[in-house]
Amino acid sequence: MDWQALMDEDWVWYFLMPGIAAAILALAAWRADRRRIGRSNPDAVGWLPWRDIAFWATLAALLLLGAALRGYLSGDPI
Repeated sequence: MDWQALMDEDWVWYFLMPGIAAAILALAAWRADRRRIGRSNPDAVGWLPWRDIAFWATLAALLLLGAALRGYLSGDPI
């Protein structure tokens, strides 16, 4: 199966692409949380809950990528 035919599958657009986006968001949030922990000025607190964003994005990425794997292995759309 070539990549162009693969992009026509429903599971790619419904599960794989959002799963990859959620994984990228999880990595960015994890990195931002690491930066927040190591800040030099303890009073410079940000307003985004990076730990929570990293957790929920990781959970979403795992669920979506698992569904994409299921769609890939079954060969059926959704």
